[in-house]
This record gives sequence, structure tokens and C-alpha cells, in this order.
Amino acid sequence: MPAARDEAAAAATGAGPAGVDLARVALRAAKEQARARGAAAVQKRQARRGGLRSGARADGRDPLPLGAAISRLITERGWEAPAAVGGVMGRWPQIVGPEVALHCAPDRYDEDACVLTVSCDSTAWATQLRLLAPTLVARLNADLGHGTVKLIKVQGPAAPPRTYGRLRAPGSRGPGDTYG
Repeated sequence: MPAARDEAAAAATGAGPAGVDLARVALRAAKEQARARGAAAVQKRQARRGGLRSGARADGRDPLPLGAAISRLITERGWEAPAAVGGVMGRWPQIVGPEVALHCAPDRYDEDACVLTVSCDSTAWATQLRLLAPTLVARLNADLGHGTVKLIKVQGPAAPPRTYGRLRAPGSRGPGDTYG
């Protein structure tokens, strides 16, 4: 409980987190205080009854369903945004459509810069996705929450490594419509 007060005090002085992080810190502190009050009341009741007993009502020892346990873990650790973005990568064909998903796939998400990197199998599809990027950013932010994705970085296909030798023409890179 003192750690939560220290975090809240640091946040109030401007040295700590701001925005969503500040709200998470305040929520965590309030939850800890409520748990401490609830735990004290439970201990009082148990002491009057003669110790810890099993009963028909739910308590903290009951098993949780797997989905509820994972949701609790994600919330406690503050992994909501990365988990949501991971869900987007799994639902990519539903978000962009099957034809675009056939040629473009999400590679990675940079949580610090809020940038989603997408690779395409040809320069034509890379250009098409660059044109669709503002619409996709709006759609992703509507799905994930405002400001989760600020930019979509589109990468074209990787060119094969250049090989130099006797029988190579200088400056030859390959077909111009698929590399570049």
C-alpha cells in the first residue's frame, strides 16, 4: 500500500506517469486499498469463527476459468494495448479484407512510437496500402482505442542481394515492378 501512495505522489509532482499510465497507477492504488480493507474484515470474521473454513460462497481460493485468469493477468500487468494489437494481427484478413490480406501482412508493432509495420509482396500492393493507410489507422483506432496506432509503415518486397562478377551488367537490380 505505501508503494501505491509513493507512485501516486510521484505522479502528482510531475515526476511520474501521465495520462493513461497515471489512471492505471491510481486504479491500482485504489484496488490495493480496497483489498486491504476487505482482507482485514475477512480476517476478523475468520478469527471469530475459529479460523479459515471452506464454504458454499466464493472466496479467493476458488479456481478461475482460464479466460478469466488470462484477462486478470493482462489487466494487472498493463498489457491491454499489446494484447489488442496482437488480436488485430490475428484478425488482419477481417480488418483489411481477404484480397489485401493475401498480399500484405503485419510484421510488428512498436508500442513506444505506436507504429504498425506492414510488409507487402510487391511494390504495387505497397503503394496501394500506403494510399489506404489513413483509413486503416482510423479503423484500427476505432477498434483498439484512440491513439493506439498513429502510423502504418509500409514496406515493399526485399530485393535479392547484389552479386558482382564478370557476367553481371552494372546497375542491374532485377525487374523494376517488384523491387524498389
